[in-house]
Amino acid sequence: MRKSDPIARGSDSSLRSGPFWGAEVEESRRTRTRYLTAVALLLGYSATVSCSTGSVGPAAPSPGLGSSGPPAPITSTPTPGTGETKPGIALTAVPRPDGSFDVTENLMLPTATDILPVQLPASGEHLPGMMARTTPRVTNLKLLADDQSVRLENTTLTAADYIPLTAAATRIQLTYRLSGSTVRALPLPSPSTRAAAAIRPLTAGTDSTLPTDLTVTGGLLNAVCPLMTETRCAVGDPPDLTIQPDIPAGKALVVLQLDLPR
Repeated sequence: MRKSDPIARGSDSSLRSGPFWGAEVEESRRTRTRYLTAVALLLGYSATVSCSTGSVGPAAPSPGLGSSGPPAPITSTPTPGTGETKPGIALTAVPRPDGSFDVTENLMLPTATDILPVQLPASGEHLPGMMARTTPRVTNLKLLADDQSVRLENTTLTAADYIPLTAAATRIQLTYRLSGSTVRALPLPSPSTRAAAAIRPLTAGTDSTLPTDLTVTGGLLNAVCPLMTETRCAVGDPPDLTIQPDIPAGKALVVLQLDLPR
């Protein structure tokens, strides 16, 4: 038997470990890497095109702990107001130097009405803190019903009456001047601004159970509600004194002690 050729015998191992084999392996590895890179780029481009065709714009980044963007705005729900956003009466009285009041009265009813009963404050002859006859009178009366102006045959009131509306409404606003409902203190020795006055919503007779809020814009020193069980209805102390809220309309007759503006 012929001895094996050393070259033939070691052909595999010598080729695998020689310089030619190493170069071939290296070239193969580089080719594979270039191929995989091309495939990855192709797949990435396809995914990008697929996502972009169904979108209308770039997605906003999610806020994180390190986000420096402006905080989301805080929204608040307006507090319901008697006579404006929930059934009831809201009366605001602005005292004048002569003892009269410019009054705005907002009424909201649970159901619509096409006729409005109105009544003036009581005379002061039997009211605590006044004890003198008065003759309340309303002038320059204006009326809105569901934000529509109502034409009035008479803009002066000297007694209880009924006002017809052109259409049934739930929200009614009255503006007027109330005079003749104030008793002024005796001048000691010079004319005094101290006075007592009776006020009551004109619309108190529409529903005696409606909650009523009365506001006097300045000079209020005390308030008495003679029709209520607890007659003192002042809250707080001057100059921040107010009138107890949510008085039932049927008992919302208030005697004010106040300093009139000069």
